[in-house]
Amino acid sequence: MMQKQQSPLPVPAGFRQVEDGRLREVVGLGLDDLVPGLVIEHRPARTVTEAEHVQVLALMGNEAPVHSDIEYCHSTGHPRVLVCGMLTLNIVLGMTVRTTSGMTTGNLALDEVRWKKPVHVGDTLSARSTVLSARRSNSRPEQGIVTCRVDGFNQRGELVVTGTRTFFVPADPDVVRDATGY
Repeated sequence: MMQKQQSPLPVPAGFRQVEDGRLREVVGLGLDDLVPGLVIEHRPARTVTEAEHVQVLALMGNEAPVHSDIEYCHSTGHPRVLVCGMLTLNIVLGMTVRTTSGMTTGNLALDEVRWKKPVHVGDTLSARSTVLSARRSNSRPEQGIVTCRVDGFNQRGELVVTGTRTFFVPADPDVVRDATGY
């Protein structure tokens, strides 16, 4: 009796097959994936916690009372302390890394950063990247240079921070994935 061969399992989007029956998550996109005009909504969203707010203030040595003194905030028209803008920016940028620059070999620029609305402990942030440009590097042809506008939103969909980020990505991500195990 002839045995029926099993067909290979389909590989879902966002994964690659590393051997029969074993998948690995894809981290980072390559140059050909990041085409100008592409918009990526990053998930999961992140709620800003009191612990990370206080910890970042301590690590940065930021003693501005608008971030730590509720009475100061009340007397200057703020109902609550404001989350440090650098924490807001870093949370939003961090959400973009897995997809856009998960295999980067370096950041090149962070430009035109603007904080648009205050962020408070307990706010939930989400991020969106829009690819503005992508090209092969002249000095490192195995790399691409990508510029994205990164926008961060609160739970009400209000823009809280925006800016552009330029970074390297592999021109051929599979070469990097094979060499590094990613």
